[in-house]
Amino acid sequence: MSSVCLSMEGGAAATTPAALPYYVAFSQLLGLTLVAMTGAWLGLYRGGIAWESDLQFNAHPLCMVIGLIFLQGNALLVYRVFRNEAKRTTKVLHGLLHIFALVIALVGLVAVFDYHRKKGYADLYSLHSWCGILVFVLYFVQWLVGFSFFLFPGASFSLRSRYRPQHIFFGATIFLLSVGTALLGLKEALLFNLGGKYSAFEPEGVLANVLGLLLACFGGAVLYILTRADWKRPSQAEEQALSMDFKTLTEGDSPGSQ
Repeated sequence: MSSVCLSMEGGAAATTPAALPYYVAFSQLLGLTLVAMTGAWLGLYRGGIAWESDLQFNAHPLCMVIGLIFLQGNALLVYRVFRNEAKRTTKVLHGLLHIFALVIALVGLVAVFDYHRKKGYADLYSLHSWCGILVFVLYFVQWLVGFSFFLFPGASFSLRSRYRPQHIFFGATIFLLSVGTALLGLKEALLFNLGGKYSAFEPEGVLANVLGLLLACFGGAVLYILTRADWKRPSQAEEQALSMDFKTLTEGDSPGSQ
């Protein structure tokens, strides 16, 4: 049975599906464990993180996991978690989480390019690097277009309604690409650092394999929550009124039409 919350205005709010809080909590447990294990891997086997040293590269995987995996995943879940708050507030939180993710990911990109420049290594030759640049560019464009349509006051309701399905699709797709790119990068790092010892079940390899499973599980948990149609944020009275007005204007319906 679903639990019922009360909105801040004092009226009856939308019901919260009974299983949703447990799935969200599980996703957060996976995400926090993922971030902690990434830090443990870098600390135990890669020497830690220091910007002005050979350890600068290690900022790259940590920033990408925090930004493009954990924070991006949580930004996608905002509309499932905050079901009764004002739509404007939820939009702002959604956008801010994406900004934080974008900035942290940018730090990770700067770290790897700067490290390669100092060491004289080639850039953008691997499949991981190509996918990484693609993900970052798509993510930036997605945020920019989303801001223009949903937060910038100039966009009309009709334009937002038409673009919303594409925004949702590309958001989930970019998140999935981010997880896949992180898995490619993890495998690449293991092959570079361990070489033939990877097949000998080295402790670092085992830990990194568990890290890869956590990446996949966190991505799966987020996508499962997003794709459950009955867990979508219900439209509030204000949104329904705008939708009815838009339908009346575009289809010629009247309030009393069937």
